[in-house]
Amino acid sequence: MKAVLLKQAGGPENLYLADIEKPSIKNNEVLVAVKAISLNPADVKPKYNNEMLSMMYGKERPVVLGWDIAGTVTEVGIEVSDFKLGDKVFGMVNFPGVGNAYAEFVAAPEAHLAKMPDHTSFEEAVATTLAALTALQILSGKINKGDKVLIQAGSGGVGHFAIQIAKSFGAYVITTVSEKNKDFVLSIGADEAIDYRTQNFEDVLSDIDFVLDTQGGKVLENSVKVLKNGGAVITTVGLDLPEEITALAAKENKSVSNILVHSSNQDMNILKDMLENGEIKPHIYKTFPFEKMAEAHTEVEKGRTVGKVIVTL
Repeated sequence: MKAVLLKQAGGPENLYLADIEKPSIKNNEVLVAVKAISLNPADVKPKYNNEMLSMMYGKERPVVLGWDIAGTVTEVGIEVSDFKLGDKVFGMVNFPGVGNAYAEFVAAPEAHLAKMPDHTSFEEAVATTLAALTALQILSGKINKGDKVLIQAGSGGVGHFAIQIAKSFGAYVITTVSEKNKDFVLSIGADEAIDYRTQNFEDVLSDIDFVLDTQGGKVLENSVKVLKNGGAVITTVGLDLPEEITALAAKENKSVSNILVHSSNQDMNILKDMLENGEIKPHIYKTFPFEKMAEAHTEVEKGRTVGKVIVTL
């Protein structure tokens, strides 16, 4: 089968197309003929850092990157009960871990997938994986109807799902965004949009119940400052929180924590239902063919993506 491999740490030029052996499946897995792949910062950033690559994928090279897939089940393990041959499925495979998603076929645990909603394309389904799971796992159980919620970088992959999910939970949603993307975030449910290039959100906001941060650094620090007493911020950036930020939060009776998204068919099925009833709709920014994976990586690396970048097979 065809797969895109990374031969060594470095830029998109180190990605190349090759023939490798089709994976075999375990008893609790299905084999998916992949039709679409979604790219994330978690795909593109680690490839530059050999230490991070080794931590995530092991020391052997080359490696197959990626976790987000949508496709059709072509083989079913003997312990699998939820899926049958021909089912259209989507999910984030083996995160954190090795997903081997940049390939024509992927072996995926049953517990990481959901059936695709009817009338949803492979591109739309695969867009609703890691980024949507991150937003859902951060927001579930954390916000209540009527809460004032701030979503940092609302036009990005995680951000645009977070706006829609927070709105479906009944929150009043504020987001930071560039002027050119204001209309987009308002169209998907944001109640207010702050242009981060002309306004400092910490100067105009206060008494926020919850902040979803995807930026880290000074943005995370200022996110703590706009929280009300007892408010909370969860960030997707970094495994270790800066001491000065946690100290600031504790002093003001606020909480700050981080999260690492994890594969879950339970959460994937929640996203499936939300897709079906129109509570969320992925925005596909650009689509690339499988042979142009390096170009897709370059697009994500620009940091200007509105919604998701998708690769199709």
